[in-house]
Amino acid sequence: MAKDNRGGSNGWMQVLHELLKTEIYKRSQGRIVRQVTFFAIWLAFALAAWRIHVYMNAVLNNLPVGAAYAVPLVILVGGFWIAFRVVNLPSFADFLIAVEAEMNKVSWPSQTELVRCSMVVIILMFGLTMVLFAYDNILVFLFRILGIT
Repeated sequence: MAKDNRGGSNGWMQVLHELLKTEIYKRSQGRIVRQVTFFAIWLAFALAAWRIHVYMNAVLNNLPVGAAYAVPLVILVGGFWIAFRVVNLPSFADFLIAVEAEMNKVSWPSQTELVRCSMVVIILMFGLTMVLFAYDNILVFLFRILGIT
């Protein structure tokens, strides 16, 4: 018999239980990708907390002294916890573990190969720019002769 997942109060309890867990899901797998993802999410919260602090100091002048620091601090700590929980959600953690496994399979170019390929791309971009510039000037010249512009 299948489980009944209609939400309700039991669904909210599961979400709350998931948010309050402190364990690390598959601790030794996908460590680098999970750490980078954690810091990227937390950086977004840190930037939001900083902007709120700047806004509260600039616009809301008549606040109590601690309010300009308390609200951003709550956002910063909450963002830390949310980032920690997000990278430990089983479905998202499994995705990050798979990403790291695939990145380990990538064969990265050497530095000389990277420089050579980059030079080819840059030279081709300049060449295409010159060709398009020439086409543009030719079309402008023809349109002026024909009296279109």
